[in-house]
Formats: sequence, structure tokens, C-alpha cells
Amino acid sequence: MPQIQIDEKIFRAAERRAAEDGYPSVHEYIADMLVHDLAEDSIGETPNLDHLFTPERLAEIDKAAADVEAGNYFTAEQAREHFRQKREAWIQRNGAR
Repeated sequence: MPQIQIDEKIFRAAERRAAEDGYPSVHEYIADMLVHDLAEDSIGETPNLDHLFTPERLAEIDKAAADVEAGNYFTAEQAREHFRQKREAWIQRNGAR
């Protein structure tokens, strides 16, 4: 079977990502990324993003949806006001620059 070589730093980053995404090994992670990337290029279809929806990510999405349903969110105006206040407090502590 053909092999490739990559920089140690890149390998460690891929190893972390593989673990985060639930892959059993960095080899399977990289192979899956290449298969999806190359298949999309060669057939010119819309990319299949199913592999990105890991159980952990789906749980995060479900939690966020539940928070929104429960009213636990900021409107855009509330977020602007929050950051305006934070900015003013920072300027008071540190002075305008």
C-alpha cells in the first residue's frame, strides 16, 4: 500500500483532530478526508458533509437548539449593547488609546 510522509507538527495536529472527531486513528481520519475531498473534485457534485456531523457535534447543535427554545439567547441588539458596555468599562480602566 502506498504511504505518504508529512511533517511531524502536521501529523500531531491531525492526530488531535482525529481524536476530537471520534476517529479510531489518525490514518483513518486522513484517509477519510482525502476520499471525501478527492471524490468531490472528481465528480463535481455538491460535497457530502455528513462526516462532519459527529455525535459530539450533533449533541452541541441539539443543546444550542434547546437553549434557543428556552429563550436563552441574545438578540443582535442585546449583543451590541453588551459589548458596548464592556468597551466603555475597558476604556474607563485603561484609558482611550
